[in-house]
Amino acid sequence: MRTHAFEAMGTTVECLLEEDASADGNSFGEVEDEFRRLEEIFTRFDEESELSRLNREGSLEVGVELLDVTELALDARERTGGRFDPTVHDAVVAAGYDRTFDDLDPDAPAGDDRGRPCGGRVVVDRASSRIELGEGVHLDFGGIAKGYAVERACDLLAEQGPCLINAGGDLAVRGRPGQGVWPVEVETPAGAFTLGLESGALATSGSDRRRWRRGGEERHHLIDPASGRPAESDLLRVTVAAGSAVEGEVLAKALYLAGAERAAAEADDLGVPCVLVLRDGGVVTAGGLS
Repeated sequence: MRTHAFEAMGTTVECLLEEDASADGNSFGEVEDEFRRLEEIFTRFDEESELSRLNREGSLEVGVELLDVTELALDARERTGGRFDPTVHDAVVAAGYDRTFDDLDPDAPAGDDRGRPCGGRVVVDRASSRIELGEGVHLDFGGIAKGYAVERACDLLAEQGPCLINAGGDLAVRGRPGQGVWPVEVETPAGAFTLGLESGALATSGSDRRRWRRGGEERHHLIDPASGRPAESDLLRVTVAAGSAVEGEVLAKALYLAGAERAAAEADDLGVPCVLVLRDGGVVTAGGLS
């Protein structure tokens, strides 16, 4: 098994490729290049990124990647009843996440604590390759852009053999390794346990991954679009299995916002295997996972 790791999209990206004598030694380089290319499109921390220009201008002719992810995010907003929403940009910034996490002041003074409205108008016109934002609307794709990058990179690496790509807990696989499944460890307060992934993806959303303080109050990056503020949930973290890393991101965020009881019921109804870690340290499995 060949391995490679690099930094992109604010996290460590790990790549595994089952050894093959015919494999191209530059495959990991292509994956790294693809992650960096997509990061340059989707980052909100570079004023010249395509996303930043769209947010600034309000209407822009864009490339296929931004069209794809915007449509995926809008579809997710519809399917989740607004729990997943790409128009949380202003709410995230108001909460204090206004620069890369490494540059963030971990304990800044309190600012304007009002929630920022979400659910704004976004129109995608495929014929003209144009996205138009409603007045005052700005986009932030966060995890769904990372999931999209994981899927694109997996498609590249899979040309060389069975592979796994993990970007900070959002991972996808292609093909089965010689041992039959990809063993993936999930951390919980009760201890780690291993899931055997044959295909598809795992994704995790939680309030424990990116935290800071404003005026002595703890904040995190998971915005509840209903309030426009960091979500208040009895869940700490949600890990789901899904058909793709993009879908996993959507489901994990939606279940986190649902709260433990409703999340377990929804996961069972949808048949979405998931691990729910509660704030009190409890662990619940649902969606057929036991």
